[in-house]
Amino acid sequence: MPFTDHFIELGGCKLHLRRSGSGRPLVFLPGASGEPVVLPFMEKLATRFDVLVPDNPGYGQSDEPEWLENIHDVAYFYLDLFAHLKLREVVLVGASMGGWMAMEIAVRNTSRLHCLMLVAPAGIRAPGVEPADIFLLPPEDMARRLFHDPKLVEQRLAMPMSPEAIDLALKNRHTTARLAWEPRLHDPYLAKWLHRIDVPVSIVWGAQDRILPVGIGHELKRLLPRAELHLIEACGHRPQEEKAAEFCELVFRLGR
Repeated sequence: MPFTDHFIELGGCKLHLRRSGSGRPLVFLPGASGEPVVLPFMEKLATRFDVLVPDNPGYGQSDEPEWLENIHDVAYFYLDLFAHLKLREVVLVGASMGGWMAMEIAVRNTSRLHCLMLVAPAGIRAPGVEPADIFLLPPEDMARRLFHDPKLVEQRLAMPMSPEAIDLALKNRHTTARLAWEPRLHDPYLAKWLHRIDVPVSIVWGAQDRILPVGIGHELKRLLPRAELHLIEACGHRPQEEKAAEFCELVFRLGR
């Protein structure tokens, strides 16, 4: 079943999302670069779940609403969206910036969640671990840090950029700066509330992640002792793309 595009007006924001499949709802929150196209991992997940992939507020084809001031605003918006769509037992999967959003959602209210998967999320700091400064990296260096497999790096660098794609990339970068510039890529108040997450949690990290090093994953596991931590070898910052089969199996196991 192909993914279809939807636009939902809610709280002064027109949200774009793609949707496909049937079964328990799975919401995938993308990272700072968004997910401008349907990727194989989404299609595989849609064989078991009702998959919703939104452009986060301020990203992609979604509006950048006036009320969007910080990551907490995004969390409350998604809680309103889940209620608006009458979603229950949600498998909430967030990658990178989307993982940070997922944690902010879950510390506030898990009543509509079945489980939570955090894929190399931003949002917390770890002692002695220095994330890449994504605001200072040139685009080519950023692409080279996304993947462990050089072939995927070269494929990413070879992708042509239309004027529309360049505009969306700039929009995404602006929103990321709005949410994560200061303090860089984390919420200093988040860690102390992670104990409020009372649904099963799976943490997934590429062992060779050069954007958010795996030490952050170990710190997150310390803060969420009941969570499962899965390290994927020979994998960078995007396990959902670089190791799609292994990633999807982890989602299927968590969301059953």
